Amino acid sequence: MALYKKWQYFCKPVIILKLHLEMSKKNKKEAAVIEDEVAVNEQNTSEKDTKKTDSKDRLVELEDTLQSEKERYLRLFAEFENYKKRTGRERIELFKTASEDVMMSLLPVVDDFDRALKEIEKSEDDGLFQGVLLISNKLRETLKAKGLEPIGTQAGDVFDAEIHEAVTQIPAPSKELKGKVIDVIEKGYKLGDKIIRFPKVVIGQ
Repeated sequence: MALYKKWQYFCKPVIILKLHLEMSKKNKKEAAVIEDEVAVNEQNTSEKDTKKTDSKDRLVELEDTLQSEKERYLRLFAEFENYKKRTGRERIELFKTASEDVMMSLLPVVDDFDRALKEIEKSEDDGLFQGVLLISNKLRETLKAKGLEPIGTQAGDVFDAEIHEAVTQIPAPSKELKGKVIDVIEKGYKLGDKIIRFPKVVIGQ
């Protein structure tokens, strides 16, 4: 019995030390496993953060590309609209002036009607006057429908070099007529907004 107690007395510290060593090894293994798990988690988190960053960069790049394409489309659309307006104006102007040569060749006929009406009016033949006036008005209305308009210049109007062609100057019969139209020798006409024949006038000096 005394021998067993002595053996127990000497062996107990060894057993305790052995248990401590085994616990220490177990704790180290557990610690190593935990460290491995932490490292894996950190790696996964880093990969996720990298993927998120790459996704954000890609999204920003796509948004910039989209904005650039939108601006390009708007510029092209604006240029096309300007082109349509410009060609539309040019086409309208072409339609208005396409018959300019024909109109110019008909203006002497209109002048002849004016002179004929003045002479017929002197003869006091009302039937003839009304017949010629009817034909003259029909011709004028036809030409007006094609865009021909007379320039309304009358005696007493202020001379304007932009729309009048001065044939000659004569002494003004009164101070009020100085620099003004005394007489209209030949009527002027415009086709649309373009003057195709300037009115020939006599001005007072």
